[in-house]
Amino acid sequence: MSDRIQVFPIVPKPYVRQVQSDKWRKRPSVLRYRAFRDEVAFHIKELPTDFFHVVFLIPCPRSWSQVKKDRTIGRPHLGTPDKDNLEKGLFDAIYRFGDDGHIWNSASTKLWSAQGAIIIADDYLPFYEIPVDLPELVRGSWEVHDRVLV
Repeated sequence: MSDRIQVFPIVPKPYVRQVQSDKWRKRPSVLRYRAFRDEVAFHIKELPTDFFHVVFLIPCPRSWSQVKKDRTIGRPHLGTPDKDNLEKGLFDAIYRFGDDGHIWNSASTKLWSAQGAIIIADDYLPFYEIPVDLPELVRGSWEVHDRVLV
């Protein structure tokens, strides 16, 4: 597979542990996760087989001041949700009716961003090369072909 980067403007959501009563009692967290899962399944059909790097761009809260957002964007996201729960949510959404046991080598990164997105690359993206500004990314120097950056 060639080196390519795919950008999906989907706000990442962690996996939500569901209980039996969620079939009839619709908890808001479960409904949000199911909407995320459906959107991911619509846009992302499969992941690269040998290695891939997933970057989760977590949007800054709207309650933050612009100064705080400017200082935070592009920095590591050190709080919850955990990186492994974000991965689990993504893998569950893509391989909803199958098995994700074939995934053996991947990397993932969580960064603050102005807008939420999921970036999937065929090769490891060094920290300083990860695009964190989605509007600039789409308008910028990267070529966009059906949400696949070449």
